[in-house]
Amino acid sequence: EGSPGGDGRRVFSPAGEFREFSRRQLRDMERLFRQYDAGKDGFIDLMELKLMMEKLGAPQTHLGLKNMIKEVDEDLDSKLSFREFLLIFRKAAAGELQEDSGLHALARLSEIDVSTEGVKGAKNFFEAKAQAINEASRFEEEIKAEQEEKKKQAEELKQRKAAFKELQSTFTQ
Repeated sequence: EGSPGGDGRRVFSPAGEFREFSRRQLRDMERLFRQYDAGKDGFIDLMELKLMMEKLGAPQTHLGLKNMIKEVDEDLDSKLSFREFLLIFRKAAAGELQEDSGLHALARLSEIDVSTEGVKGAKNFFEAKAQAINEASRFEEEIKAEQEEKKKQAEELKQRKAAFKELQSTFTQ
């Protein structure tokens, strides 16, 4: 999980706390979060959330935006941290968001499919908890697959360079 930081706060570990999401889903969510964190301060404030919802095609009223933040704002700072942003997707996957809520629209329109590996209600939530034992091996498999893909790309690059040098040598003679 997290470890204490130098200032006494716990260091947030998305993969450790949000085990219901794959590494790829977490990366996609982080990319989306950073895309709309215009101030680059690690938070999405009211105006950034307003812009995000407009770009996703689901504009909200000022009051609607405030209610969206309030629903997941654990530290009551009136802005979304990355952890609070992830809570939106956890609640969406667990079926805990009202169909007409702004957060439901955000989760649905964000192009991050949490229903494929996320939980879809209480029954599935407990089934996912039972599968938590397999989570470590799933992450290991994802890491190995990523490493294999990188090796494959490096080998292809090496082959392209060798082919280029061979072609180059025919022109320099």
